[in-house]
Amino acid sequence: MKNSHVDQLLDKYSSDLHRMLNVERPPNIDRLCEVLEACMHNRKQVFICGNGGSAGNANHIANDLIYLDGAEGKGLRIEALTANQSVMTCLGNDLGYEHIFSKQLEVKANADDLLIVLSGSGNSKNIIQALIKAEELGMKTCAILGYSGGSCKSLAEYPIHSPVNDMQVAEDLQMVVAHVCMKHLKQSAVDSSHG
Repeated sequence: MKNSHVDQLLDKYSSDLHRMLNVERPPNIDRLCEVLEACMHNRKQVFICGNGGSAGNANHIANDLIYLDGAEGKGLRIEALTANQSVMTCLGNDLGYEHIFSKQLEVKANADDLLIVLSGSGNSKNIIQALIKAEELGMKTCAILGYSGGSCKSLAEYPIHSPVNDMQVAEDLQMVVAHVCMKHLKQSAVDSSHG
């Protein structure tokens, strides 16, 4: 019999995930898969960033996509802008925290590269600045968002917005989207090697 507080939390968590993945499934996941596939085949650079738990997810996703297990020799040229603590603290100290990602893009990115931002609220200043810089550089942009989607929802070319008011569920959905993309890329790489 389910009556403990933990059981109630699990039921609510499961319900929120089910609703976001089945009832209110966000748009543009297929478009992100297509853009990532084009980046893989055309050797374009992918950058990804986020704050807090989303920063951890950015590092995890970069790990998953640089090496597609089972697809020999295939993977994405991907960099998590969150991964180098020296760079982030330098830029935060010298230029301001809102520029820790945009300055990296200014130096490293080219037109037609891809920026993926991860944000629960969609209103983090450093994420907004990254999207603005990416547009200036002619990059493609995707934002994986929760809550209302915030400013990032309108700034990103391909917003993937799950309107859930729960940061932990929003962060889990970032990983679900990324893992679906990884599986798509892996299958595409395997299919192309047999074609």
